Amino acid sequence: MASAAATGAGLTDADFARFVEYFYKRTGIHFADSKRYFVDKRIETCIRESPYDSFSGWFAALRVNEKSGMLQDLINQLTVNETYFLREDYQFDAMLSTVLPNVLRDRGGVGRIVGPVKILSLPCSTGEEPYSIALRLLEEWDQIDHVDVEIHGADIDSDVLAKAAHASYGERSLQRVPKPWINRYFTSVGSGRYQVDEGIRSAVTLHRVNICDTLAMRAFRDFDVVFCRNVLIYFDELSSRRAAENLYGAMRPGGYLFLGHSESMSRISPIFTPSRLAEGVVYQRPIGAK
Repeated sequence: MASAAATGAGLTDADFARFVEYFYKRTGIHFADSKRYFVDKRIETCIRESPYDSFSGWFAALRVNEKSGMLQDLINQLTVNETYFLREDYQFDAMLSTVLPNVLRDRGGVGRIVGPVKILSLPCSTGEEPYSIALRLLEEWDQIDHVDVEIHGADIDSDVLAKAAHASYGERSLQRVPKPWINRYFTSVGSGRYQVDEGIRSAVTLHRVNICDTLAMRAFRDFDVVFCRNVLIYFDELSSRRAAENLYGAMRPGGYLFLGHSESMSRISPIFTPSRLAEGVVYQRPIGAK
């Protein structure tokens, strides 16, 4: 007989509690009871698409990693990835008007700067954010021909990273992109979709990483600007603090961190210095910090 989850009747309270504890330990993401319906539906989908006919069998296999990729499939189901180009672009305005000039000044100025200016989008979801950064730099930053810039995108979800690499987008994602930009930097691929040109795709390096995984995050170093928007709100206090510390370690002293409009680092950790710009608050790793 199939379990309640396999038949679409939802997890038991005990199943839900066991799963929430396991997923938190593996990812740092905590699901409150208010997310119960969302979690139930996605686990039901995972069970239906697996060889197992009950939550117990599926969960046991997940825990012992019986089937390669089970955890990643689950992460892909449970992470929220809705975004679009030029979202909350007042922060890109701040990057262009204040942050990048400050970065160049603090690193010795144009012509003297050693190494690239590094920008990280984490989570980058399906790629709209890192490609938006590239477009804004190409269109509006007068130093783009004089300064080497690296743009990196990272996410825990392997499915969205594959979509980011392909970089094909529909009307909703592109609704805020000026038509002349689409003509210059995109190619129509049919069905109302447009693909980012190869030159821009190759300029964005993509990585799979869990922001709460301190060991994995050590591969990220010396970033001058980090966009980490609308993800810390999904973490509890401990995971948020760990993510903040990992971002701190990924940044160059003096580097700038942008959070989502509803997020505040002051509620998470005191290690960053808030700075109020005309466009809003940005957080800075103190200069001289070790």
